[in-house]
Amino acid sequence: MDTAFRKINVDLFDEEALLPSELYDPDPRAAAQVLADTREKSGAVRGSLSRGDIAGALEVVLDQAPYGEGVDEAKALNLSSVLLILNSTKTSDIPSLVKHLTQQQQDTLMKYLYKGMAQQGDHADVNGSVMLGWHERLTEVAGIGCIVRVMTDRRTV
Repeated sequence: MDTAFRKINVDLFDEEALLPSELYDPDPRAAAQVLADTREKSGAVRGSLSRGDIAGALEVVLDQAPYGEGVDEAKALNLSSVLLILNSTKTSDIPSLVKHLTQQQQDTLMKYLYKGMAQQGDHADVNGSVMLGWHERLTEVAGIGCIVRVMTDRRTV
């Protein structure tokens, strides 16, 4: 029995289907520039962590997070930087760190928490209890609105 018809993407033939590029404005930077910026931020994060400046590292990694199509390597590198920060932070320090973030940075952090939770089995650096601890503290500070904004935002990190 021929089952090739099941592999056809019927959305390609739908004139009213929305493309991801139509749902949000694309990142104005070129993919190579995004990767270069992310590599630079990764080095800055490691430097901040070695000095014990977790708040500075968190702000650096959450500003201008890579999003959009064609920047998968930059997204993976930025996720690794975020996971490094999350895993090297004491639980008692989390609320004060989260309070000093802007709303946009809090939303971006929540995106990374969900992405990390989704990759728990695939990524060796993901610790479920650390992710849930950060999620709990972030929700206490930022509220439920942070979760709603992340779930409705089409830009993925």
